[in-house]
Amino acid sequence: MIKSTSKPTTSSIVLKDFLEIPYDQLEEMNLEAKQKQQARKSDKELETFYLKYLADEKRIKAISVCFSDLEGRFHMLDYDKKFLLKSHDNLTFDGSSIRGFSVVSESDLRLAIDWGSFRWLPSDVFGPGKVIVFGLIKDAEGKSYKSDMRGVLKDYSEELYKKGMEANVAVECEGFLFDGLNSEQTFNTRHPFVLVSSGGYYNSLPNDPLKLFIDRLAEAQRAMAFENEKDHPEVAPSQFELNYSYSEALLAADQLQLYKLVARQVAANMGYTASFLPKPIAGINGSGMHTNISISKRGKNSFYDANGEEKISKFAWEFVDRILNSANDLCLILNPSVNAYRRLDPHFEAPNQIKSSPVDRTSMVRIPLGNEKSARIEVRTVAPDANPYLAFYALLRTGLEGPMTETITSENRRTRTKYLPGNIYDAIRLFKASSFMEEVLGSDNKDKYVERKVAAAERSPKELGTQVKTGEIIYHHEVTNQHIWGNF
Repeated sequence: MIKSTSKPTTSSIVLKDFLEIPYDQLEEMNLEAKQKQQARKSDKELETFYLKYLADEKRIKAISVCFSDLEGRFHMLDYDKKFLLKSHDNLTFDGSSIRGFSVVSESDLRLAIDWGSFRWLPSDVFGPGKVIVFGLIKDAEGKSYKSDMRGVLKDYSEELYKKGMEANVAVECEGFLFDGLNSEQTFNTRHPFVLVSSGGYYNSLPNDPLKLFIDRLAEAQRAMAFENEKDHPEVAPSQFELNYSYSEALLAADQLQLYKLVARQVAANMGYTASFLPKPIAGINGSGMHTNISISKRGKNSFYDANGEEKISKFAWEFVDRILNSANDLCLILNPSVNAYRRLDPHFEAPNQIKSSPVDRTSMVRIPLGNEKSARIEVRTVAPDANPYLAFYALLRTGLEGPMTETITSENRRTRTKYLPGNIYDAIRLFKASSFMEEVLGSDNKDKYVERKVAAAERSPKELGTQVKTGEIIYHHEVTNQHIWGNF
């Protein structure tokens, strides 16, 4: 008799052994990475540390390197780990395929890794064996690419740091949860968005679809070291907001891009669409991205003054006044889409008045209650579809260096009746006429930005009316793709 030799069955063999980290451990690892970044460890030290980690950790299969285009749309490339270990200092991509970047005749751009932004991803959301890192765009000669607003903000933050200053930013970014996958790209006026929840402000049952989504998003954010504070349904039905700790401006912009990425992926995993359009549904509140700013000087909050008006300092008030003075110039950066101007409707708590107030939520700038640690200003006009790198950079440059062409006093900064543009065409006109915006962005970036905004605006009716139009959704810079854009 021949003795049979049993072979292991497929089910007993581990075919894939990629890295999966429990959430509590993931949070510890990402907090440690965040602390290295906040401590401003040298690029070389961080590069050496993470390259060794990647070489030693056999269960990582790919590194997602991400960047944002001029309008703020998020892009990701996955590099095989073995390839990246050999070629991390020579990564290139075709910039002509990215809106607002280079032209076809000079398309090659370089992608340098910003190792301080290294984070581990929750495997149940993004799949096992992956980590993520932000990139810095370089031109063919290896110089910083002028249309990479993340690089521009990073350089400006480092300039401030050398002067003993640090810009602190925290955002309150609202969004909507809609039923179905890709509901923005398939939107039309005959089949509008379908809400997943009929609750309202702080008002959803624990197992309501919106609340389950918020819970999963909050868990993933916590694991990615966002340092969560609170989360809740917002005023409009099926609207959400998750708040997390303030951070230095560049890190705050990175976290905003990751917040939207994680929200979209968690929603997609549940069969939904997370949308950050400013006003996707008429007749209810839109979504904003209230942007809280303070400036620290040598570790002390320079916006605080116990004896100052509203307990903020003269320096803080000068920052506010410069923003109010240049409000119309800034508006296209802070509200960069046709749909954003539908949100600036005074009937829905819209912050469309160019003034400041501690209580009036229709004001462009609000002064929240604060103390020595939390004193700040809140720019309420910013829409959630703004490029965070561009928006934070423009606000900081304006607040610290902007012109003062009018006299703003304690009285008239509260009572004046000036308004922001009511449509994107007026915002484009005012932006084009601004010599200060050209100084901030450079003429080439300014021209490219206007070109993108005009192209999208011309695909929507000039009059907003009372109904959300198909064009303002499907040609939106965070929604459209080559196929949709080409089928106009």
